[in-house]
Amino acid sequence: MFCQFELNMPKIIFVYFLLFVWNSPDITAQSMWQVMSQVSYQKIKDESLGFELDYPLFSKELQSYEGKQITIRGYIIPTDGYKSQKEFVFSAFPYKSCFFCGGAGPETVIEVFSTNGINFTSEKIEIKGILKLNRTDLNRLMFQLLNAEEIK
Repeated sequence: MFCQFELNMPKIIFVYFLLFVWNSPDITAQSMWQVMSQVSYQKIKDESLGFELDYPLFSKELQSYEGKQITIRGYIIPTDGYKSQKEFVFSAFPYKSCFFCGGAGPETVIEVFSTNGINFTSEKIEIKGILKLNRTDLNRLMFQLLNAEEIK
């Protein structure tokens, strides 16, 4: 009887994982990128430019995070040198694979604003801040993280 329990232990652990960990309402820093990928686009004609532009349409789940503190893991893409960064782009992917240099989409980058600055590193880091969804200003990224701080 005891041997049967040992053989079934991996199944028990797997079921526990599915029931309690997988369905946990807390979102991890890495899975926030998956939530942020829930964006579709609507073409709207810009009268001043004379052609259609893609405006983001955010999912209800993504909208539920707007104005709330989120935690996210990724890479700093510097916009003003390599010192302490107060305003920069944060990417789900390293510099060579990011939206600007590689083949990733615009949902893989977020514009970050930090009061105290975050030291540049090429390593993956974790930051937290208040999520803002940009629906209208096409000169900015569609995601912004305000009052960002590095989590050490």
